[in-house]
Formats: sequence, structure tokens, C-alpha cells
Amino acid sequence: MLKKTLVVLLLILLSRPLTAGDEFCGIRNYAFQSGEQISFTVFYNVIGLYVNAGTATFSVNAEKLNNEPVYHLVGEGTSNSRYDWIFKVRDKYESYIDTNNLQPIKFIRNVNEGGYKINENVNFNRQANTATSEKGTVKVPNCIQDVLSAIYYARNINFEKYKPEDKIPFTMFLDNEIFNLYIKYLGKETIKTRFGKFRAIKFKPLLVKGTLFEGGEKMTVWVSDDANHVPLRIESPIVVGSVKVDMMGYKNLRYPFSSMISER
Repeated sequence: MLKKTLVVLLLILLSRPLTAGDEFCGIRNYAFQSGEQISFTVFYNVIGLYVNAGTATFSVNAEKLNNEPVYHLVGEGTSNSRYDWIFKVRDKYESYIDTNNLQPIKFIRNVNEGGYKINENVNFNRQANTATSEKGTVKVPNCIQDVLSAIYYARNINFEKYKPEDKIPFTMFLDNEIFNLYIKYLGKETIKTRFGKFRAIKFKPLLVKGTLFEGGEKMTVWVSDDANHVPLRIESPIVVGSVKVDMMGYKNLRYPFSSMISER
């Protein structure tokens, strides 16, 4: 039930063009700070009742890589121990990004999903526009992002520049492939989650069809309508049933959580 849930959570929280020549290529960080941590609960519904299937946590810390200042981003996903006998998930994603332009320098993925394991280590060379992993070296477009770096890059969007139905493209590197995708901005609305009531920004991502999630624009995402742009909720049908991911905790946000109207 959690297979690829963390991956998709990473993929769909993207909201900004990342293609070569875009005016926002190398945007500076105004949305998050070192020490921030955001946690989520994954709910799975197959017979009309949502059950707690697992958790995901995202954190950022200022560090140094090769004597250069970086943000060390970490995303971890774990299935609820009560359901490990059905499908055990222990996933960890890491990205080291340049503090000046939020571009990825190194990406690490350690995935254990139902006994299926992936260990990947990618190094990005922005001068040569290449991504090198155990599978070889791939030529990539300028401003390519990995699935984790793109989330934090995207949180620095100025949503006021878009109108409903605008499609915002982005380019991502995963599994030694380049994906040209987009999200469709849907506007703003008030949403009630299991954590509370929020003013939110709403959009739909274009997904590539996979083993769990259907392709197309069937997933919906809400992020906080404040300077933090915290992901609040994700909803999507899956092959059997549906999944819902809610933000359930946060620490050290850069700004007051002003989009929150009330806590549940």
C-alpha cells in the first residue's frame, strides 16, 4: 500500500518551471531554514475506511559538502509496523543542494519496499550538465532536479504570478531517466485536514503511469498559502482504493504558520 508513496509524495509537491533558460533557474531560498522538519501520515482506503498505513518525514539541515555550503535534505518513509507483514517499507532519500541556487549536487536513494531494494548514488555536474550514477553518465538539461531537491526549490514559487489552469513544467532526473512533467495550478481554497483548517494553494500534477498510481491529472495537492508553502494534503486514487497523505507535525518553520485558521 505504501509502495512508491514516498516517491510520489516527492514528485507531486513540485510547482515551478525547471527547464533551461527559465527566469527562475537558480532561484534563491526564501521559504525554509536549517532545522526544519515536517512529518506526514499516510492513510489508505480500500473498502471505504481510511487506515493509518505509515509515515513520512522531511528535514533540512545546513552542512558542508566538499568544503562548500549545502542544504542536506532527507526524506524518509516507513510503513506502519502492524502492516509490515503485508508490505514492509523502509525508504530513505537524501539530496545535497547548493545554498545559492538550490540546484542538486548529490542524490542518494535507499529503498526497501516489500523486499525490493534499490541503492542509488547520483552526482550532478552542473558545468558539464551530466548526472553520474552506478548505471553510467547521462546528459541532462540545465536546472535538472532530483525528486527531493525539487520540493524545496518549488516551495519558493510566487504563486501570485499564476492563474487557475496554468500548466507549470519541470524537468526531473530519476532512475537514470529524464522526465518532462508539469503541474496544473487550480487556485486557492480553504481545506480541513486531520491536523487543522488551512488557507491553501491547490494543484494537480501530471503523473507517469506506474504500478500503484494511475497516470494523468488524477492526484490533487494542497500547500499552505503562506510564505512557508508547507505541503498539507495529497489525495489520489490508486489501482485498488485510494490514498491520502496529511501533514501531521512541523518544527522550526521559517515563518509563522499564518495559513492555519484553526488546529483540530
